[in-house]
Amino acid sequence: MTRRTRTTGRVVALGVAALSLPAVLAAAPAQARTAEPAWSADLSTVDGDDVNVAVRGDALTLRDPAWRPAEGVGQGYLLPAGRDLDRPVNRVTARVRGDVPADAAVEVDVRGRTADRDWTEWTPAGEVLAASVTTVQVRVTLTTTGATPAVRGVDLVGDTAPAPRAGVAAAPLTFRVFATREGLPGGTTANGHVIKQRDHFVALPSRRGLAPKNTGDYTVRVCRTDNSRCEYAPVWDVGPWNTKDDYWNPPSVRQMWQDLPQGKPQAQAAYQDGYHGGKDESGRRRVGNPAGIDLGDGTFWDGLKLSDNAWVNVSYLWTGSGPTGVVGTAGDPLNIRAQASTSAAVKGLAANTAKVIIECHVEGEQVTGPFGTSTIWDRIGPDHYVSDAYLRTGSDAPVAPKC
Repeated sequence: MTRRTRTTGRVVALGVAALSLPAVLAAAPAQARTAEPAWSADLSTVDGDDVNVAVRGDALTLRDPAWRPAEGVGQGYLLPAGRDLDRPVNRVTARVRGDVPADAAVEVDVRGRTADRDWTEWTPAGEVLAASVTTVQVRVTLTTTGATPAVRGVDLVGDTAPAPRAGVAAAPLTFRVFATREGLPGGTTANGHVIKQRDHFVALPSRRGLAPKNTGDYTVRVCRTDNSRCEYAPVWDVGPWNTKDDYWNPPSVRQMWQDLPQGKPQAQAAYQDGYHGGKDESGRRRVGNPAGIDLGDGTFWDGLKLSDNAWVNVSYLWTGSGPTGVVGTAGDPLNIRAQASTSAAVKGLAANTAKVIIECHVEGEQVTGPFGTSTIWDRIGPDHYVSDAYLRTGSDAPVAPKC
């Protein structure tokens, strides 16, 4: 089991934290003011998407400050519904109102829904999104090592930055990293999922790729280095070792450790090269292995059929583009086939809720699944085929060209 830590002990200044919302609007030219959507996040409702938060009086606070899904700090987050804007934006700044003690922090992250209905990666408020969007969603994360923060408001302003970050590549980013087995059945992940025996999910050391509970908005394809077995699994936890290491991103947008090569986790650099004194981001724990991903037991044992921690190839599917589908099963993972037939060799698994890129389609064996009966088989990776009857694509017809 990999030990994990979380950042503690500071109030995070986000975007326009030093200014009131009226001051921000007044500072802009008159023409720009009319083009800037401004609103306040709805902090009044806590539902199944939210983790360990409660509304007490007029403030959002932690329901149980002592709850820690892994070694680290008390934490929780609120995920209000998405907001439709009347004009495109590629940046949303935030101002948090409330009481944030010195041993606590409140962080606001933003994502947007693109034209092809995919979500961008979670991005700290005030930073530029990967695309211009008209639907945005915020995530308000509370953490503490002592006193509990009380958030009374989050004011938001959307605008268009003059130099947006480079667009998403067609193929997803793929890197070779070290994988460990998470285990912890009965525990709770960072998105509120209660871990089952032989569960199918992964953890990455950054909340930028954390999918909300029971969704695969952020999914990885993780494969043995010879690609003999793979699994498509949602990102439901944060770790190992770090919480702000989106190492798959280029240095220009990486949250921490911008001096490391893209694709090299901080834990790997600390373990192999003595980087950061050989310690994790907190500087309190010495890194005991070079892991850049944790695997749920089902992903580890059944998807990849590993017997020990190992190097793997990981593709971060949300960094790619193209038509997508969401795996829908009764809960058990879906077999990936080498050809368009249920008798073809099994190449691995696709977990329930995993969101996969559909490269192309072929005609094959007729299959009946949760989304009807179909002879369409979708290729979701190299020699990886699944029946369209098990993918929610929004259409009974093919959504990708023929292979």
